[in-house]
Amino acid sequence: MFKRLPPLNSLKAFERAAKNLSFTKAAEELYVTQAAISHQVKLLEDFLDVDLFVRKNRALELTPQGERYYAQISPLLYQLAEATQKMRQNRPHLTVCVPQTFANHWLVPHLGAFNEQYPNIDVRIKAADHDEHLLTADTDIAVYYGYGDWKDVHIDVLSNQKLVMLASPKLLSEIPVNSKDDLQYHHLIHIHTRDNWKNIADYLNVPNLDSQQGVVFSHTFMGLQAAIHGQGIVIANRILAQQEIDYGHLQIVLPTDLDDSKSFFVVNDIKNDNNPTIQAFREWILKTMDKNE
Repeated sequence: MFKRLPPLNSLKAFERAAKNLSFTKAAEELYVTQAAISHQVKLLEDFLDVDLFVRKNRALELTPQGERYYAQISPLLYQLAEATQKMRQNRPHLTVCVPQTFANHWLVPHLGAFNEQYPNIDVRIKAADHDEHLLTADTDIAVYYGYGDWKDVHIDVLSNQKLVMLASPKLLSEIPVNSKDDLQYHHLIHIHTRDNWKNIADYLNVPNLDSQQGVVFSHTFMGLQAAIHGQGIVIANRILAQQEIDYGHLQIVLPTDLDDSKSFFVVNDIKNDNNPTIQAFREWILKTMDKNE
């Protein structure tokens, strides 16, 4: 029986075109091209072996068969859309808010595994410009980057990582860094503040390194991009930089053993601890992070 049904995309295109008597308006409402609407309508006409529209120079009219067909299928499509929406609303959903760089460099590359493990959970990811205090009323669980001193939330440490000093392979081939004293010949890239470079200079005991020179970026992903483009050497949390290291876009300049003063945490409101959807995401991200460290 279902083999006799026309393609859904053709029905949608026809219904919009018939309602507006315009392929152009139908294309705008369905976010496709006018040519795509015309193609889908032609497929439907071939499938039904009838003409649904009379095409004129500046106008579009329904044929008698088109009028009858539109009157019959339009309410059916709306019923299908309504039933689908109700079904989606009944699915468990999870809104996750994370810092933007963490989303780009860690969560998005790994999220497919969560979707495969929990296909019935409707996941909604929000990337934020800041690193903490992301548990707004419309957020179920969040990843914070900070010191772990938040109140009234369930906190688990995701990762305690070292800081790494990174530059593009091309830059290092042009201006090699064979010892800590060679750092003075490079531009420095700062993220948020100049503190990390000052700490590195103290840690490595490089008094001639001017830790105050160089551009300050507000987000880690911006600093990493600047380093990828050969604009200098950047210091970043390894978990945020690992993807670029693996791809060969950046390489470690000099080994350090300096801890990042901040860590990544998975956080949710204490009142929601027993929510099975939140529990599933918390267990997954902790296990995945542990596996990849």
